[in-house]
Amino acid sequence: MQKNKFEILQMEPRNTNSILVSAGKDCVIFDAWGRADDWKKLLDSRGLKLQAIYATHGHSDHISAAPSLAAHYNVPWYMNLADLPLVLWGNQILDFWNLPRIPDDFKVPQDLRAGDMKILNDIDMTVISAPGHSAGGMMFYFPEYKILMTGDTIFHDGIGRTDLPFGDEQLLQNTIKKLHELNLPDDTYVVHGHGTDSMMSWLKTNHPDFKS
Repeated sequence: MQKNKFEILQMEPRNTNSILVSAGKDCVIFDAWGRADDWKKLLDSRGLKLQAIYATHGHSDHISAAPSLAAHYNVPWYMNLADLPLVLWGNQILDFWNLPRIPDDFKVPQDLRAGDMKILNDIDMTVISAPGHSAGGMMFYFPEYKILMTGDTIFHDGIGRTDLPFGDEQLLQNTIKKLHELNLPDDTYVVHGHGTDSMMSWLKTNHPDFKS
């Protein structure tokens, strides 16, 4: 019986928490930051077969490698299309990090909507709409494993910024309130888009913005 594995990776230049989920030799990537060539070397060295890519939102520090990887391996990548205008806008951020720009003819993602779905055939995933940091923000929850990926909606000790294009402070507060009201189990492991991971119990008890 194959064992499903969740790994938090920080590809160079170390900035964003990317997540590699594998089931045997099949895998998917969440928030494919960094250089596509580095991801190719990692996947090929492990003999992993990429099946799909998912993005919490469209800022380039979460999707920089996604279009190239999706095209190279001929797999879909998923992002809420409300964030599509951010893909090329984010090239200025990639310039700052000295990363390859996303070309004008990039492989367009498939629309990601809230709801329940399966990845890698047998892993249940709930996609949670999370606008605010961006218009099309999403979070991913894995009930069997009690893992939540928040992207930049909420951090261990802060919340996402809303001063970038399509950010909305009120929407972000509403999203955080909705997450609080979901009342996920205290032992849920929370992976944020950047920085230190959290436990849901810690957020409920200590985070000043995590409240109904």
